[in-house]
Amino acid sequence: MIDTINPIEVKKSSTYLYLVCLVAALGGFLFGFDTAVISGTVSLVKNDFGLSAVSEGWFVSCALLGCIIGVGFSGKLSDKYGRKIVLILSAVLFLASALGCMLSSSFAVLIIFRLIGGLGIGVASMVSPLYISEFSPSRYRGMMVSLYQLALTIGIVLAYFSNAYLANHAGNSYGNGSMHTIFSAEVWRAMLGLGAVPAVIFLVSLFLVPESPRWLLLKGREPQAEAILIKIDGSEAAAQEIKAFKAQDDKDDTSIKELFKPVYRKALWIGLLLPFLSQVCGINAVIYYGPRILEQAGFTLNNALGGQVTIGLVNVVFTFVAIFTIDKWGRKPLLFAGVGGAVVSLIIIGALFALGITSGPWILIFILAFIACFAFSFGPVCWVVVGEIFPNAIRGKAMALATLSLWIGNFLVGQLTPVMLEGLGSSWTFWLFALCCSPALWITWKLIPETKGRSLENIENYWKENYKSKA
Repeated sequence: MIDTINPIEVKKSSTYLYLVCLVAALGGFLFGFDTAVISGTVSLVKNDFGLSAVSEGWFVSCALLGCIIGVGFSGKLSDKYGRKIVLILSAVLFLASALGCMLSSSFAVLIIFRLIGGLGIGVASMVSPLYISEFSPSRYRGMMVSLYQLALTIGIVLAYFSNAYLANHAGNSYGNGSMHTIFSAEVWRAMLGLGAVPAVIFLVSLFLVPESPRWLLLKGREPQAEAILIKIDGSEAAAQEIKAFKAQDDKDDTSIKELFKPVYRKALWIGLLLPFLSQVCGINAVIYYGPRILEQAGFTLNNALGGQVTIGLVNVVFTFVAIFTIDKWGRKPLLFAGVGGAVVSLIIIGALFALGITSGPWILIFILAFIACFAFSFGPVCWVVVGEIFPNAIRGKAMALATLSLWIGNFLVGQLTPVMLEGLGSSWTFWLFALCCSPALWITWKLIPETKGRSLENIENYWKENYKSKA
């Protein structure tokens, strides 16, 4: 194990860096899979249990409530016990949820296990990007944290494909017992239960990765942290990282109250607003309710599901734009371009619905444009920025607060979208999303500093120096 290696004996390994970050990014895969798998089960569960629009929204958003709760305790736990052990906890929760949903005996039991899954998603959504951000050298950090978003989008696509495959083979003969119920009569059980496979892979893989080196430094375990840093980026870079860490003001409070001091006020606003706006822009309305939206645009059910797969693939492809450019072009240019494109796309989608232009491919084309803009900007850049801007001593707690804001926005969208589609109609629903998305342009312009190539310690010092210069 890396914790027992003598730093002198450790050699730099780029492969090691990528493998560890990919394992942590599996938390994003599970996040994406669980988020998207619901889209194929909503109509099936609604029919089996006779759900109203409100109950349908609760089935989708109850996991999001679990996410909010999970984020609430994950920050404190990760600061106290370490990032790795909390990621292991999230994998266990994912596994329990997948199996519990598959075997649930009633709608109430199904909701309970969806809540448990939400706890796992909430924990992973906070700790996975946090771990990667702390683990990666500054010149690669944007790309490495973007791997989390890439894994998330791949999870979404695989959920779409697995849903389509299981739905198409539901008529096959599986006997008369529980296998018939899971894979044929109530195929939504198989769709939800399939998440157990990546959960097991995530759980086993986590036992093979080390703890976050910055968390180890915070706990005074310098030899273990040095060994990991050397293996990540070489002995010279490791010495510089440790020197920068030690040069920080060690009098900083380790409670969340530190974040509410004037010196970190901008960081707090960024951490609260950027994640929230990334959700209320409507991205998960498309992920959760894409087939319904496309059906309203005149697609048949089969074509709508095909369109949903296309949406997922575009999400993956354009995430690579961020991966290959975020450390070269910077965070702010990607946000300006992507958020601006998303706002324009949402306005056009609303106009197409309002004008009744639902025949042909236009609705799908601009939904894909919206997804593409989100995929190279809001999606990955949000996680990168919130993983960078907070002080070392309270990064876990601060990330939890930022991620909590994200899940509150996600919960509102998941719960209200069915009601909005029925009450306001598709056009006003998309115009409202455009209105909610646009403030991110002002935040990017006025509040967010460019952080590409900066160490986490340098970013922390930036807030202090900026505050002193204006005092």
